[in-house]
Amino acid sequence: MNIEERINHLRKLIKYHSKRYYENDAPEISDFEYDKMFEELKQLELENPQFYSETSPTQRVGGKALDKFEEVVHQVKMGSLTDVFDFDSLRAFIQRVKNEAGSDTEFTVEPKIDGLSVSLKYENGVLIEGATRGDGIKGENVTANVKTIKSIPLELTENASITVRGEIYMPHKSFEKQNREKEQKGEKLWANPRNAAAGSLRCLDSKETAKRGLDIFVFNYQTGDFDETEIKTHEDTINKIQALGFKTIPFIAISSNEDEIVKAVEALGEQRATLPYDIDGAVIKVNSLEKRIEIGEGTSTPKWAVAYKYPPEQKPTKLLDIIVQVGRTGVLTPNAVLEPVKLAGTTVSRATLHNIDIIKERDIRIGDTVIVQKAGDIIPEVVGSLKEKRTGNEEEYKMPDSCPSCGGKLTYDDADDFMEDDEDFTLGALRCTNPRCPAQLERNIIHFASKKAMNIDGVGEKLVKQLLEAKLIHDASDLYFIKSEEIAALERMGEKSAENFVKAVEASKEVGLARVIFALGIRHIGEVASSELANKFGSIDALFNATVEDITEIGDFGEIMAKSVVEFFSKDSTKYIVERLKSAGVKTENQQKQIGNSFEGLTFVLTGTLENMTRDEASDMIKERGGKVSSSVSKKTDFVLAGAEAGSKLTKAQALGVKIINKEEFLAMCEE
Repeated sequence: MNIEERINHLRKLIKYHSKRYYENDAPEISDFEYDKMFEELKQLELENPQFYSETSPTQRVGGKALDKFEEVVHQVKMGSLTDVFDFDSLRAFIQRVKNEAGSDTEFTVEPKIDGLSVSLKYENGVLIEGATRGDGIKGENVTANVKTIKSIPLELTENASITVRGEIYMPHKSFEKQNREKEQKGEKLWANPRNAAAGSLRCLDSKETAKRGLDIFVFNYQTGDFDETEIKTHEDTINKIQALGFKTIPFIAISSNEDEIVKAVEALGEQRATLPYDIDGAVIKVNSLEKRIEIGEGTSTPKWAVAYKYPPEQKPTKLLDIIVQVGRTGVLTPNAVLEPVKLAGTTVSRATLHNIDIIKERDIRIGDTVIVQKAGDIIPEVVGSLKEKRTGNEEEYKMPDSCPSCGGKLTYDDADDFMEDDEDFTLGALRCTNPRCPAQLERNIIHFASKKAMNIDGVGEKLVKQLLEAKLIHDASDLYFIKSEEIAALERMGEKSAENFVKAVEASKEVGLARVIFALGIRHIGEVASSELANKFGSIDALFNATVEDITEIGDFGEIMAKSVVEFFSKDSTKYIVERLKSAGVKTENQQKQIGNSFEGLTFVLTGTLENMTRDEASDMIKERGGKVSSSVSKKTDFVLAGAEAGSKLTKAQALGVKIINKEEFLAMCEE
């Protein structure tokens, strides 16, 4: 066998074994044998570039990182579905359709995968484009990233030109693996598989996407050269798509009987907890493609389909203990330690209890059997206790009289102290007043290095704990003076980790004044307020001389915020840390360029995903023109810049009558 024949043979073998592993879940060879074949193919292709093929399995590993995604205009609008939340509404939908299209109308019931919709475009059987849904009309070109997903065929079984729609998701086993790795690195964990999938698909470096273990179910075709005499129903579509080599949803029920349709939705809901991926509902569609045309489309959703949304999954489990965590600003937050329970796709063993008032209100005691759910399928919370299961051995919980970390004095958060940007504020919460509290120090350093602050990649909870235990750091400024060899000597670290740490620290010196102010962790001062301080004063040195009167000249700064800033910059410890940062080369002067004042006096709120533009880029454009970016919608908001999948902020803006603009309108305003 010559080199070309060997390359082609390896490609076929790898494609076969990939299908057995990723689609059929029935591997025939070990990972070691697979990896060995893959490495041989990579080497042969590297040495023999004349045999390059864009459909080779090696093209899934990811290529050059992008600066941003290109825009894609969808050939067919990628719409959404009307949601229904109870069986009465579902039955009403079925009856309405039958009244229009006939009592014999068949419906399909399929799981609604909790992921991200994408379109995949093929020409002559070869994948040429993958795009996100975006706003349904325009999306982002993520071709390099979708090519890394092994269940997406790079080449179809037929020489077809077709565009299909599918849902990319992260299976539970991939999600758990990603979070284990994040935990080991001390990074913030993904909230849920959907968020993890969204972040992974939109990585600008496709090599990163390749590591995330994403998967897909293809459930529809949008355009294609199918024989219409063969494809008459949704069921026919699924069968044809499957024959072309796509992975399709394994569960589909078909019936014209209303009771059977409802039972199918119920049955799917009962399976929800056992599935290896997340679903958040069931999709009920008219099966006949001809009848779909007859029924028609609404303004933004089809009239022939709905999505039944399941209520949040709740599970009983044992409350083993209540422990207190001390946050970076001293807030004591009680957390429930639970007997591990599988909930909405992840194993839950901790849940926040917010404060003592919640514990009392819900009558939650240590030893109780409690009901747990995920708020919005993201944040685990204890809903209440099952009092009928009490044995008499349960204990009422009392918050500590002093800080569990340092023994310091505690105070209560009062309503008069509430500030919108204070992320740690909880009405009625206890707060440690000792500025030298070790727990606060640890959380402060983690905050300092976090993505929205100094963005020192890899510096998370675990590494900070190691550095503190090794006495290599005593405050955040010490991060800039740690030697490479000191990092390499730490447990589970090494030369490569040390090299990455040094690079991340060096890069953080350029993040700009607003982020430096935010990173310092001033009470009541969030991202927006930090940016406004940077714009007003221009340098960190100017803040040391600022008075309460100077600061309250900023529109939304009240006396409490201003006093907090003045008090912070009057401390010797602040002066020490800032001087150390400056000596390390951290930029402490405002680098924000000002190109005009057309947005002066205007407040913007950003929500949703903007095509080919990050929120940071949009925020910079607003600030460069003298505008302000706020994190929440209020009557004072002038514009809400809304992208795809905008959430509660958009709803609130509509309720308050705030003007809502899209990216195109925003760019037009920037040019005025």
